Amino acid sequence: MNSLTLKEQGFIDPLPLKGLEFNSLPSNQNCVIILTDTTLTGKPTSDILYIGKTKKLAKRIFGGYIAGYGGKTTRKIHSMLFKDGFIDKVAISWMTNDDPKTGQKELLENFKKEHGEYPAWNNTKKTQPKPQPTAKAAKAKPSRKQSKKP
Repeated sequence: MNSLTLKEQGFIDPLPLKGLEFNSLPSNQNCVIILTDTTLTGKPTSDILYIGKTKKLAKRIFGGYIAGYGGKTTRKIHSMLFKDGFIDKVAISWMTNDDPKTGQKELLENFKKEHGEYPAWNNTKKTQPKPQPTAKAAKAKPSRKQSKKP
């Protein structure tokens, strides 16, 4: 699976993310989105960086990926676009879908089946779980001194 085979599934031709115009995006439609690395198009490895879903594509792209607002994954993509210099290399493609959650899940599973892992930006780097503090042994309370009776 790569950006060249996505058109068969109903995706539009990829548009460069840099210079993308607001009016070229569908308004308020559920979409499955694909971010691709244009420097890898046509190479043996997949050029797909991310498979996602959104209810409002323009808000996700301009508010999330470009401006940096949103959840953990959206902010991670923003960081990669601008701090790692991918803004010049990334193109976006989408397909409207009544059930984008299922559409995304199917695409991710097909990608994993074909390539053995999820796209690079979908992989979550799981941090090692924090070690649980060991239970401290309770100190024995000193017994109360009994008053001495004469």
